[in-house]
Amino acid sequence: MPPVATGVGLPWDVVVADPVATLAAARAAHGDVFVVDSGPDRYLFLFSPTALESFYALPEERASKGFADFRMLVRKLPEEIFGGRRVLPFALFRRDDVASYLANLDAALDATIAELGESGECDVFALTRRLGHRMGLASWAGPGAAHGEAFDRLVQAFDALDGADSFVHPDAMAAVQAAGKVAERAALEDVVAIVGATVEDVSDAAPLFGRIVEAWGDVSEDERRRGVALDVALIHIASMSNLASALGWLLVDLIAHEDERVGIASGDGALAEQCALESTRIAQRSIMARYVVTDVDVDIEDATLHVAAGATIATLLPLLNTSAAPGLDDWSPHRWNRHRLAEPTHLATPTQVTAFGHGKHSCPAQPFSLAAMSMTARRLFAAYELTPQWTQRPRVVSAQIGGVARPADECRLAYRAVS
Repeated sequence: MPPVATGVGLPWDVVVADPVATLAAARAAHGDVFVVDSGPDRYLFLFSPTALESFYALPEERASKGFADFRMLVRKLPEEIFGGRRVLPFALFRRDDVASYLANLDAALDATIAELGESGECDVFALTRRLGHRMGLASWAGPGAAHGEAFDRLVQAFDALDGADSFVHPDAMAAVQAAGKVAERAALEDVVAIVGATVEDVSDAAPLFGRIVEAWGDVSEDERRRGVALDVALIHIASMSNLASALGWLLVDLIAHEDERVGIASGDGALAEQCALESTRIAQRSIMARYVVTDVDVDIEDATLHVAAGATIATLLPLLNTSAAPGLDDWSPHRWNRHRLAEPTHLATPTQVTAFGHGKHSCPAQPFSLAAMSMTARRLFAAYELTPQWTQRPRVVSAQIGGVARPADECRLAYRAVS
């Protein structure tokens, strides 16, 4: 039995002002393998090299990332959004889908630049969130969902329905539960009404939306409208919020680094992907978790641990990504070679650092996400001079445990069109 971090809980069970700092203190006290008993659940936290390699090798059917993610998200999202889904997010992120996404992103950037105009001020993360909504909805809900009143209503609904709140503001989930998720259910019904009304309008111009509609072709009209809309809702929630935040941090970092910013504005796509990986690495605040469905063995440096079903095995990226080797606390995009860290890394194992995960549990949207972040940075910096209104790197939400970091404050910048 590894040491148990007594008196330590996780923020959905007890009040924890900064769960990352709390778990860092537990690691300092107990070492790289320890247990946290929080509420009704037991968590095995792993940080040592051998343990991390064993963690990422766990088979999904025995230690499930999907179920761990569900247990996190269901604290915020209505249960009915998960039941009976026919098209899940990973099914829409094949490599041959990327061209469709990038066409929609290009159109979304046209609309964004038109909304911004020649000059003004905006909040970086509000800008990237709205852009993400527009691109995503055009992709899996059809072009009509990305413009006009329907788009604005969907943005409002998805902002209320944001599943990321379950790990960005875990301290607020008790109130969500106590209220019966009434606000979230109302927002979900808005999505069903708006998206369901477009099912008959699917066309060749929206191939991803067409695949979702086709998957519901054997049921009644009402059931099809609702089924399609709930598929779209879950895909959008699962795919967009972290991408929008990662894109925001990429813009923040590039504003502070002129050489890379100029290179990207001139069209250096490879550099743009390196910068996107580096900004995502540093901004990671994810708890990577596997819920044990069937008993598993986990190798650590000097033993093998038998972990019973019902436990959760986890690691925490912010306790590794910037400290597992010297120099990782600096933003340095040239440390990346394609999608891997360049040698030498001075890491005991590559699994100590990641932007999008490792092995079979890597994010399926990584190729699209990097392409989208690269295109957005290239177009915005080619179109505008961006001047930050902050004087130091924006703070992150201290209560967050999961996903890409969210800013604790507004991050306003001034922009002026390049002449």
